[in-house]
Amino acid sequence: MPHPQDGPAPDGPDPDGPAPDGPDPDGPAPDGHDPDGRDPRPAGAAALPFNAPALDGIRRLTALDTVRARIGLAVDLGLLAPGEKLPPTDRIAAALDVGEITVRRALSTLCQDGVLERRRGRNGGTRVAERPARGVVGAMDDYRARNSEVHALVDQRLVLECGLAHLAARNAGEAALAHLERLADEMDQVPTWAEFHGCDERFHLAVAAATGVPAAAEAYRGVLQQLYRYYLPYPMDALRESNLEHRALVRALRAGDTAAAADIARRHVEVLHRTMFVGLLETAGGQGTGPRGTA
Repeated sequence: MPHPQDGPAPDGPDPDGPAPDGPDPDGPAPDGHDPDGRDPRPAGAAALPFNAPALDGIRRLTALDTVRARIGLAVDLGLLAPGEKLPPTDRIAAALDVGEITVRRALSTLCQDGVLERRRGRNGGTRVAERPARGVVGAMDDYRARNSEVHALVDQRLVLECGLAHLAARNAGEAALAHLERLADEMDQVPTWAEFHGCDERFHLAVAAATGVPAAAEAYRGVLQQLYRYYLPYPMDALRESNLEHRALVRALRAGDTAAAADIARRHVEVLHRTMFVGLLETAGGQGTGPRGTA
């Protein structure tokens, strides 16, 4: 449920950087669009070759609640460690596909809840509290209830990604392969999970584009964007490990090895059943430290 205090952050300079001008985007729009001006339907959803699971429960949440739930779940599951500094608000906003003002308000209310804390000064910013409150964000229940929908989305992505990897190994040109290699290099250099998420999305969409089959790439984009609505922050060690599979995939594409490319894609996606939050919640106590969790 929404936090009772949805007001702006405390007075004084925000350690996460200046907020952009514009209206507060936390309330749901009457036409069902995301309060940050985005259509809640993922791009390409109409092109899906099979029906995707409904996301009605998530769509009913405000943008503020979705940010609170995703960060709260990451803290509860140990994906964000006590004392860990969060990325700048603009990077979080891009990773979670919401407005920056919404992120600022979400972080402020999570500080009030005792999940996060804010520090001023040279090394200031927003961090996970040293002893974070757990289970205090009501909106997390909406994510926990999406278990079957998330597993179904992973399976849909699995079907598409294996075929796309096969076609990319057959059709990818040198420019496409070089682009994928640059993205893998970038993922080894980015400082936080927020930047990694953007690179990861561009990488997988670039593999789809390398097939030379626009309709298949568009169908894949729709499933990927739906699955990314459930993306949580993850430890960088786990994300760097997932990038090793990206590099292995590029090597298979460059070699034109369709079977190897499809098998790497299968392993890369299949593991999400265990490493996304639904899998972590299904393990004993839902506790996990450092899962390989990129979506």
